Parts: sequence; structure tokens; C-alpha cells
Amino acid sequence: MALALFDLDNTLLAGDSEHLWGEFLAEVGAVGEDFRAENARLYREYLAGRLDIRESVALQVRPLVEHPPERLRRWREEFIASWVEPRVTPAAVALVARHRAAGDEPAIVTASNDFVTRPIAERFGVEELLAVELERTGGRFTGRALGTPTFREGKIERLREWLVEKGFTLRGSFFYSDSHNDLPLLGLVDNPVVVDPDPVLRAHAERLGWPILRLHGTAPP
Repeated sequence: MALALFDLDNTLLAGDSEHLWGEFLAEVGAVGEDFRAENARLYREYLAGRLDIRESVALQVRPLVEHPPERLRRWREEFIASWVEPRVTPAAVALVARHRAAGDEPAIVTASNDFVTRPIAERFGVEELLAVELERTGGRFTGRALGTPTFREGKIERLREWLVEKGFTLRGSFFYSDSHNDLPLLGLVDNPVVVDPDPVLRAHAERLGWPILRLHGTAPP
């Protein structure tokens, strides 16, 4: 058995789940235009490789603290149905299924938070999710994150903790990602694969001869 690790945003999913969630919340009136502008700014910072992950987490948790759990769950159900489902491509679903059929263990490692991404992982049939974990007390969010955020080198730290917990190793492992922010983890696994990569990651992959897949365009992988 080998591990098949997947980034989520713009890798398995044809879009960025947290950024889209912020846009959705603005559409339903749960947040104001100041939140929307900051959400867009932080996404640009992420794409440029300059994101302060704790600043991002602080923004994303704000509406989760401000609204009651039942309302948040209702909004999330609507978000998954109307914003996420159209961005789940058959090629991405098939990729996960092929690894599972080969006896591999799939897991998603994402810098987005667990409230937004847990149902998306379930949509892909992936039980193991390493995401930014948000603290809850009495069913409500406190505004704090737990442990190391799963971003850049933080993905490696959290992954190593998870490997020890599960008794897994990285022997024969795969990791799929679209982003140059994931170069630390891509360099750690035996089989790095880039998916619809950003320009920086594409150049790196071409230089090292890493496979390049296209999951979200018209060409099959």
C-alpha cells in the first residue's frame, strides 16, 4: 500500500474552496464588502506565494464565530450543492478511484479549514483529511486554530504527525498539487505529480521531469 496524497484547492477541486466560501457568504449577505475585499486580497497573496496563513485563518474564522452552528451548516449545504459540486470534475474523481483500486490509501492535505473542506473530502470518498483545524467549544467556533496550520512546511509537520499516528510511511507515496506553495511536500514524496500547475510550479516540474496532469481542462489526464 502507498499513500496517495492530494492537495484540494485547484487540484482535486476546480477552484479554491475557502475563497469560494467567502464569495458565497458575501452573496448570501453573511459578510460585508470589507470581508469580500480582504478575501480577494489574501487569495492574491496566496497565488503570489506571500500568504500569511495565520492572517488568512483569522479572516476565515470570523463569520464562523459570528453565526450560529445551524445557520452555518445550512449555508454550507447550499454552498456544497451550488458552488462546489459544479467544480468536481470526472477526471479528479476517477484519479482518486484509480488509486483506491490499486490499493493505495488516499488522503487530502489542504491549507483550507476543516469546516469547509470536510464535506468536500467526503464528496471524493476520502476519509483522511489534514486541514486547518478550528477550535470549537459547545458546538460553536472560538476563533482559534488548533496546532500547526497545514500550509507550506506546515503540511510536512502535520503529515509527519499523522504518519506516526497511523503507522504509515512515505515509501512509494504520491502527492498531487497545483501550487508552488506545495513545493516542500512535493519534494518529500517518492512520486510528485503536478496538476494544472501555476507558472512557477510548471517551470519547476518541467526542469525536474515531474509528471504534469490536466484534470480540469478539456484534455483527459
